[in-house]
Amino acid sequence: MDLQLRGKTALVTGSTAGIGYAIAQALAAEGARVIVNGRGAATVERALQRLRSTLGAQAQIVGCAADLGTPQGCAALTAQHPALDILVNNLGIFEPKALEAIGDEDWLRFFEVNVMSGVRLSRHYLPRMKGAGWGRIVFISSESALCPPAEMVHYGMTKTAQLAVARGMAETTTGTGVTVNSVLPGPTRTEGVEAFFATLAAEQGQSPEAFTQHFFAQARPTSILKRLIDPAEVAAVVAFVCSPQAAAMNGAAVRAEGGVVRCIG
Repeated sequence: MDLQLRGKTALVTGSTAGIGYAIAQALAAEGARVIVNGRGAATVERALQRLRSTLGAQAQIVGCAADLGTPQGCAALTAQHPALDILVNNLGIFEPKALEAIGDEDWLRFFEVNVMSGVRLSRHYLPRMKGAGWGRIVFISSESALCPPAEMVHYGMTKTAQLAVARGMAETTTGTGVTVNSVLPGPTRTEGVEAFFATLAAEQGQSPEAFTQHFFAQARPTSILKRLIDPAEVAAVVAFVCSPQAAAMNGAAVRAEGGVVRCIG
């Protein structure tokens, strides 16, 4: 299927690794001009080199180093790239932590990075997309938005908030050619998750493979997939949601979570 993304300009926040990197790669492979974002110039440049080695010199990719967990970082990025066709709000942090140990600073930090980064960028780009008569905004949420995890309640809170923000924004796009949607990945084999699993496996004297099996048996027993999702599998869903082919999807929470969420609605 031709996703008709050639000639579109896309920003993927937090795209130097993991799901964000895979989304940037998928959009660039479809011919979009992609802005790769990370906090540091060195990590952004490494991501660009990896993408060029995979996609070839014809790939239309540029980098923008900015800490989007701050108002200043968002302002710097929007000043450098004032107009977009596609905004993928992927930037996010996670940290397993007992509820009693989550202080006010943690709650506020998670909300700033995971929610306000997308709010600030969308507030800038959404009116411009409406004026142009076309645009796509996608929030990368999580199955944790619908099944808040006991081991990181503050993270789950931010993922649920993203669904509300995206749906509310979508309500403002009536008849404009702009859509605002969320995509909900499940447990995904990102660099961060692999490192986290390896640490826990070593602490428990297990192999990473055995720990992964234990994780799905105990922490995510409702998973139908029973394995970590490949970032490229999430990216394929996001690329479609970003495309003109997905014009009928607006205000949707699209699941790519391996069947963890049991409810139908």
